[in-house]
Parts: sequence; C-alpha cells; structure tokens
Amino acid sequence: MAMAVQKLFSETKVTIGPVTETGFYYDFDRKEPFTPEDLNTIQTEMRRIIQANLPVICEGVEREEIKAEIEQLGEPYKLEILAKIPPEETITRYFIGTPDGGKWTDKKTQPEPSLINPVTTPPGEYWWDLCAGPHLNFTGEIHPDAFALESVAGAYWRGDETQPMLQRIYGTAWETPEQLQVYFQQKEEAQRRDHRKIGRELQLFSIEEDAGGGLVFWHPKGSMMRYVIEDYWRNSHLEAGYQLLYTPHVANLELWKTSGHFDFYRENMFDSMTVENQAYQLKPMNCPFHVLTYKYDLHSYREFPLRWAELGTVYRYERSGVLHGLMRVRGFTQDDAHIFCLPEQIAEEILGVLNLTEKILSDFGFTSYEVNLSTRPPKSVGTDAGWQLATEALIKALNTKNWEFVEDVGGGAFYGPKIDIKIRDAIGRLWQCSTIQVDFNLPERFNLEYIAPDGSRQQPIMIHRAIFGSLERFFGILIENYAGDFPLWLAPVQLRLLPVSDQQRDSTEVIAHSLKKAGFRVEIDRSGDRLGKQIRQAELDKIPVVAVVGKREVEQQTLSVRSRKAGEMGSLTLPELQQHLQTAIAQKIHL
Repeated sequence: MAMAVQKLFSETKVTIGPVTETGFYYDFDRKEPFTPEDLNTIQTEMRRIIQANLPVICEGVEREEIKAEIEQLGEPYKLEILAKIPPEETITRYFIGTPDGGKWTDKKTQPEPSLINPVTTPPGEYWWDLCAGPHLNFTGEIHPDAFALESVAGAYWRGDETQPMLQRIYGTAWETPEQLQVYFQQKEEAQRRDHRKIGRELQLFSIEEDAGGGLVFWHPKGSMMRYVIEDYWRNSHLEAGYQLLYTPHVANLELWKTSGHFDFYRENMFDSMTVENQAYQLKPMNCPFHVLTYKYDLHSYREFPLRWAELGTVYRYERSGVLHGLMRVRGFTQDDAHIFCLPEQIAEEILGVLNLTEKILSDFGFTSYEVNLSTRPPKSVGTDAGWQLATEALIKALNTKNWEFVEDVGGGAFYGPKIDIKIRDAIGRLWQCSTIQVDFNLPERFNLEYIAPDGSRQQPIMIHRAIFGSLERFFGILIENYAGDFPLWLAPVQLRLLPVSDQQRDSTEVIAHSLKKAGFRVEIDRSGDRLGKQIRQAELDKIPVVAVVGKREVEQQTLSVRSRKAGEMGSLTLPELQQHLQTAIAQKIHL
C-alpha cells in the first residue's frame, strides 16, 4: 500500500505501517486529505503491484549509509525511526522489486537466486522500507481480490498530540476472497451490534460531552442492569469466601510514588490536585488501597488466605482520539480483588479464581475462552525461586482445569507472571476481560509482613485478579454479544403490561404491583396507543415478555402472554406467568 501511495502521490511522506488483528494500517504525512476516490485508485495500483509478482527481498544495511540515503529521500519520520533503533540491533530494509531490474548486486545478504525474477521486475520498479520482517517472497503470493482498503482517519505521530497530525489508511487482507467476504459480513454484523448504537436506542447509557469525554452516564435502564450485575457479583464473591472493601477515590500523591505508579504509569494518570499544600491524586488503580488495608494490622499465617474484593472506580487519562464508547473511557469501575496467601497456597487460590471466573462468565453466556500464560520478562523484580513457584502454580491450576493455553514467554509484567482470559462472543470476536497476576512488587515496596509458624516475619504472596475487567467495558461486551436482546435475568425490564384501553388501567396497575412485589422488573405501557403499536414498540425496545390486559383477560383473571423468543404463550393466570418467569430467571435463559 505504501509503495502504491508514494507512486501515485510522490509528495507523501511515510511513517509506520504495522499489522492489526484483521489487517493493517499505514500513517502518511500529506497536505491534501485522501478521498474515497483516492482509496480506489490506490487499491487499483496495489493490484497492479501484486500482479507484477515483484520479489520481496531483505537487505542488511549500515546505519550511516542508510541514514544518508533517507536524508537524500527527504523522509524525516524514517530518520526518527532509525535513530530509535538500538546500536546493537541489526538494521534491515525490505525491497519490493529491485533497483536494477532484477539483478541483485548487494553482497551483504546473498539472497537465494529463486527470489529474483528478472522477467517480472522492470527497471526502476522498486520501493523499500525499514523493516524487521519477515515477508512473503513475491507480491504475487497475495490474492489480488482478498484485500480491501477500508477507511482513512487522523492520527498523531507517535500518538502524541503535540506531534503532526497524519493520515492513517486502514486496510484488511486475507488468504482468499471468501475469507474477505466473511470478514465483511462479520463487520456488518458487528456494526448492527454496536453497543453505542444499541445503548442509545434502548436508553441504557450516554457519554455526555458537556461533562467531558470518556465519562459514562448510566440511564435508569442501564443502571438497573448494573445493579443486577453488581448484586450478582457481590453474592458470588461472598459465596466464594471473599470479603468486600470500599476505598477512597483519591489519595496523597506520595502513596503513588511508594507504589511505583507515579514512575511507571504517570502518563495515564490525571494531573494531581492540591489540598492544604499537599498533592492528591485520583486513583488509577485500587491495589495500593488494598495494600494499606492489609498493613493496618499485623496478620498471622493462620488468617490466610485473605480474599478482598471491591467494585472500585478508577480514573485514567486517555487521549480523546482513543476514547470509544464504553470500551475505552476515563472513569470506570474495576471488579478488583486481591488475595494474600502463603507460598504453598498459590496453586489452590489460582484454581479457586479460575473456578469462580468460569462460573461467572458462563452465567453471563460466555463459555468459550482463549487463555494466555505470560512468564518472566528480561527486566523484573523478585527472586528466581519466587518466579518459578508462581509460574508453576499458574500452570498447575490451568492443567487441573484441563484448559489449553498459549505460553507467552517473557510477556509477563515486571512484577510477576499472569494469566489472561479472552472471552469469545456470539459472532466469534475475542475480548480481553479476566486477568490473574502474581505480584512480587507491592509486597516488597510496602514491606508487607505476616507472622509465620516459627514466629518470624515473612512476606506474603499477593495475587491481583479481575473477572469483568471493568463494569463499563463488560457491559459494552454484553450489549454487543446479545445485540441488546438480553436473557430474562439481565433484562432491565423483564415484562411490559399492555392495557388494551383505559378501562383496564386500574386492573393493570394492580397486576403490576403484584409482580413487582414478587421481585420482577415490570412496567406498564402508558402511551395510550393502540395495541398493535404497543406490541411493535415492545419489539423495538427488546422487552423479553409482554402481557396484554384486555376486557376478556380482566374478566377471566388471565393475561395474554407473548415471549419475544418463544412467541405466543397463550392465556396464563398470574401464578402461572410468575412460575414461567422464575424458571427462566433461575436458569439464566431467555423465556
């Protein structure tokens, strides 16, 4: 794509072009904005390059030589990229085509003769970029009808608002045209399920720009769902032996310096505020507060494990360009928990977390996961023995569950190994939610201790874990997974009563009162519209169950019930309807 852009628009400067999960993008510096017509022209040129079957060849280069060549080309961004490559790293560039029409003369790389195709490489048909690779051998290995350019967006260089605004062209690429078609179908389905669109239509939440970007306003129906989710979460944790905590939203800045967040996480923290000549900081994490709670008293080994959980709201600075509905916000509530335990208890506690995670996620409809285990990175804190113990405990727990996992060697946090769980939604997308991390850093920084059996003071093992990740993001995932068509136990309104005329108003109110008293979430259609329009509106509002209250129903003391999923359920007495509702709620399914 970059080769095509510079061939068509020679004044364009190139920057970086990484792959994404479903394709790629490249950032360009060009005064004129790219238009949809430009994208079509670029695509046509890309197909020509593919059909030319040009060789793709790697060349090792000397730093000063390539620097001079980049300067001659007038590519300032490439110079900056080159300057950031560590001195000890080998510098490579990749050619598409060859400068002299197919005769490769560079002696440093000696590519295989099979990689050169002089017949399909006309003189001067080449382009190169700094890259570590690897790549295909020939452009012709790409199917010309299995890629597409999708959109153009603005992006700051290096993601820094003080840097130039660039133009980012997004594309997607697949092995076959059939895969490309499936991708577009899934993308269309994802747009239909977009939580921002459904959240607005069902009046669940809003992002009020008047209050500042990235801040969520939960509307009554969304708030009811949040209440149900939080209530379920608390009960599940209490049953699993957790105790609940509530901690402040701000703390003295010195706390964040002690925890290390000020040094390692400062760019994601809001500016501090001054209170009585002291700096206070909105919390970006809950962990230091739980650590301080632990330090309040000296604990004995007999108390372990301590399992503390909190729905704690945190605040993180995110640039406006990356904010995205509920998925990327500036204030959100984490379902945080921290476990303090003995070294020999790690495996059992990790297994307990996995069991709880499986139960909670499955109750919300997620039963397919991708699991990753990340191990010790080159730069880390803690002892070799501690890392080995923790990593083996994580593996043991995963093996006990018979869960397949992918090991990310060296991908752990500097403070400990971790397990990450991605859930698969109704249309096959993966979402990072649950995480379990062993932490050697905070216990050391805060000098945490417990009284061991021999009377000595030892450092406890600390485990971080979250199951939802954040309530806001998980709620967004739920909306998209169900396309707003929630199972009965989650639905903000479980049943809507539809009075046929004003003569049934009083009877409808009595029925609603009885159902609410029994614990169901019920509302009455008070629009005064005809019955057909009331039913259509209930469909648009995705109400799971509607019950018609007409003259006949009042006389017979029944309700004419219709399920959104099952269709007509016939005439039911109030006790019969309640039994149907209770069964579906207990099984956490649609009625």
